[in-house]
Amino acid sequence: MTALAGRGWTLATAESLTAGLLAATVAGVPGASAVLRGGLVVYATDLKHDLAGVPEDVLRRHGAVSGETARALAAGAARRCGADVGVGLTGVAGPDRQEGHPVGTVYLGFCAPGLAPWSTELELRGGRDAIRRAACDAALDRLVGIVGYRGNESGA
Repeated sequence: MTALAGRGWTLATAESLTAGLLAATVAGVPGASAVLRGGLVVYATDLKHDLAGVPEDVLRRHGAVSGETARALAAGAARRCGADVGVGLTGVAGPDRQEGHPVGTVYLGFCAPGLAPWSTELELRGGRDAIRRAACDAALDRLVGIVGYRGNESGA
């Protein structure tokens, strides 16, 4: 969180499968209040649209578990919470498949100053708790990379 604060950036999350675990993890770090603006728990598909602003067309065409939705969640979190950086998490923690995706399919979405929103797909293993925690760990690892990305120095 020190790196975010050093850039003067704030963070917001929109979480589906992790149901607020990422925001809670960030909040557990001393000094988090300097960067964490807030988080949206959008476990239900309709809340992805209603709270995070994921376009209905994205949900209809790509589903709740998709890279497109993860990107829209990240952008929506940043916009709704007035943050510089947004992280969106969506996926399948189990026990059953969702929208044809196997358990362990996770999409992380990000938006940051000077960059178009992007997403990455993960294939995680384990039970529900292990998948949820691994998704948070992966999001935090990538967040560290984003903050350290030299291309953001000028905001380009």
